[in-house]
Amino acid sequence: MVIATDYTKGYNRALFKHWIDADKDGCDTRAEVLIEEAVTKPKVGSKCLLTGGKWLSAYDGKSVSKSSDLDVDHMVPLAEAWDSGAQAWDAKKREVYANDQTDPRHLIAVTGASNRSKSDRDPAEWMPTNKAYTCEYLVNWISIKVRWSLSVDKKEKDFITTALKPCKTTKFSVVLVK
Repeated sequence: MVIATDYTKGYNRALFKHWIDADKDGCDTRAEVLIEEAVTKPKVGSKCLLTGGKWLSAYDGKSVSKSSDLDVDHMVPLAEAWDSGAQAWDAKKREVYANDQTDPRHLIAVTGASNRSKSDRDPAEWMPTNKAYTCEYLVNWISIKVRWSLSVDKKEKDFITTALKPCKTTKFSVVLVK
């Protein structure tokens, strides 16, 4: 594990080109995630306009029936990624990170209110109000950090290590404490 240094200077969301249409099917990353995570699939219209559908927002446990009420959140926010190592990446790697759909934990459809509540905070500063999602959230957070070789700061590490104790899975806590 690498302890983070403060790199918040120089961060700009525009440095992470996101919501691209990587497969050129007319739907950008945001829409692709919404379609994939729908409990009831929406109809996909012209220019990838989504109508109908139903989603469950894991952060707050709310059921949502309008795609416009959802945000697609980066499990590890762009600003947090920047502060944890992405400032050293080139533009292409940051674009890949911002649009990564190869790991279903990376991008998640949640209510706009819960996403704005989270903002760019790490688990030591913000946790989902849906307590049933706590363990999964922490494991997903760690998985993204490990997968992208992003560092954690001491406060983040200490919080996650403690918060994972009641969880059934502990294999990721070992990664954090090495």
